[in-house]
Amino acid sequence: MHSPPTSHTISAPGMQCLTFSLGGQRYAVPILSVQEIRRYTPPTSLPSVPSHVLGVINLRGTVVPVFDLRLRFRCAEAPIDRLTVIIVVSVFGRHVGLVVDDVSKVLSLEEGMLQPSPQLASHIDISFVSGLVRDADTLVTLLDIEKLTADDLGVIR
Repeated sequence: MHSPPTSHTISAPGMQCLTFSLGGQRYAVPILSVQEIRRYTPPTSLPSVPSHVLGVINLRGTVVPVFDLRLRFRCAEAPIDRLTVIIVVSVFGRHVGLVVDDVSKVLSLEEGMLQPSPQLASHIDISFVSGLVRDADTLVTLLDIEKLTADDLGVIR
């Protein structure tokens, strides 16, 4: 089943998304949800949270939870290096930091670039995948950040 578009789902030609890498794979989020891209700084840890919730950072007086998408997606462990960044996105009226290996580029969607999410077995949860975007010879996984972060934001409220 392909979910209906939300405010953070790109479905129209001309929309833009920010692409980034995780474990050698390319992903994207709607550019309108991106608040800023920050150099990685270690977050302050929180007790009793899932391993992909790294903690929180102080963003100009606002406490922002930070999620490591590499751990969330079970990617091969990658060291933090000079390319590692935190993409700060706005979701549910809050800011959330997403740790990624590196930021690639802004991609403008054109007619026919967005493909629906694949249909997989019901026990495989890819509800946070809005679709796949064809970019040259590669596929970029478009993420629905609301669905991706919903459960975790309940953990650290």
